[in-house]
Amino acid sequence: MLKSKQLSIADIYSDCTNSFDNDKYHFLELLENNIDLDELIPANFPIHFYSSVGRHRKYPLIGFIWSLLIQRIFSIPTDRLLIIFLQYSRELREFCGFSKVPDASKFTRFKQDFLPDLQSMFDKLVDITEPICHQIDNNLASMLAFDTSGIEAFVTENNPKYANTIIKQLKSYKKAFNLDDSYDPYKTAYSSMPSHAAANPAIKQLYINGHFCYVYKFGMLTNGLGIVRDITFYNQKFIDAHPDLVVKKKSDSPDEDKSLGDSKALFPVLKDFFEKHPFIQPSTFLGDSAFDTILTYPFLLNDCHFAKAYIPLNTRSGIKNQDYTINEDGIPCCPNDPKLPLKPESTSKLRNGLLRYKFVCPKVKWVSVNGAKHKRQCYCKEPCTDSPCGRMVYVYPEKDLRAYPGTIRGTQEWENTYKIRAVVEKSINHFKDSFCLAGCRTQNERTLHADLLLSGITQLITVILADKIHQHKYIRSLKPLIA
Repeated sequence: MLKSKQLSIADIYSDCTNSFDNDKYHFLELLENNIDLDELIPANFPIHFYSSVGRHRKYPLIGFIWSLLIQRIFSIPTDRLLIIFLQYSRELREFCGFSKVPDASKFTRFKQDFLPDLQSMFDKLVDITEPICHQIDNNLASMLAFDTSGIEAFVTENNPKYANTIIKQLKSYKKAFNLDDSYDPYKTAYSSMPSHAAANPAIKQLYINGHFCYVYKFGMLTNGLGIVRDITFYNQKFIDAHPDLVVKKKSDSPDEDKSLGDSKALFPVLKDFFEKHPFIQPSTFLGDSAFDTILTYPFLLNDCHFAKAYIPLNTRSGIKNQDYTINEDGIPCCPNDPKLPLKPESTSKLRNGLLRYKFVCPKVKWVSVNGAKHKRQCYCKEPCTDSPCGRMVYVYPEKDLRAYPGTIRGTQEWENTYKIRAVVEKSINHFKDSFCLAGCRTQNERTLHADLLLSGITQLITVILADKIHQHKYIRSLKPLIA
């Protein structure tokens, strides 16, 4: 017969504590044991948070930050659904430090009132994660990719019926008056649509991924690993600080409007980025053809001190040279056959420090002389020069940075490196889909800006956690750890 044991209050408390600790979600334990938010939050953030009311706050700062980060990690689309999670999950509520769950208005006011502090926290995390990224892959961490996108606001103009109605009317107009194909209903629709939403002039029209929408536009910088380095929200404050950024809407070319806007946005974004992070010195820039302008390359290679800039040539303009023919990749061609590119042979640095590329005839081969020396021999049937070594062209990138932005276009190195640029597009899609930015049902600029920064903070926290648990394969997403 088993002897009965009388339980004391201490025993009951100990059993309850052990039960809570053992029943905790594994993922919450990882966060609790490896992430100390007090070290990651800027010193001024708690001062602003607790001094703004002059009395004790019912809801702690850590609670708001943890709950909003977990909302994005778990892909919870709305604040109201986050509140339901907190109300029905004791472990989640206690992990965040809430004795009582805040209502939706509290979360909204937190985002709007402390937007500058969220920006400071994001910038601090960028500096913290920079050495971690270099430890993972120094080459990829030394790259900087830039792209622009937009967060669609909850306005009437973003209803698909709005644009479809206008396009349908214009198609009927074309059919009624028997207009020829030079009349494009889609371009006419673009010119007839307002440049901003009626509800808020700050919500601008944009042409993204083949459809018209009204968005808050932003720019994102990531490294070659796809980890965000900077987020720039193109609000009125930013435009006032950089008046050259404003691009007037054209009547017939949405793609060209976007390209022009992207190229102009690059200059202030990079200037602000290097001012905030002077110790971050990337060596390679990656961008799409929208940034292919004459002014871009001296700015990147001379002012920003990038060693290489991988930007495809825009089809609207090619490269010309008076001395020899150049193909679309900037490689000199044979004088007798403009379609035959010369072969890059070597890259050298002169005594004065200038870089020089050497191109030779592709029909030249190295032949042995007396079994010892080797020399060039041209086997072209119609040689363009009297030299037995064939045509040689020396190119000095300093004279034409657009044609030779620190590297040679059309080579295997170019192809392999430029593919990495897709990481910035993947990061933008990750922010919109996994962090639920695409489904925000609000028109408020500060709320959307805060949601964008919180998404960036979440990704950087992910990098720190993955490094702490020595699992760098999770630097982009923690979803596998949640299960």
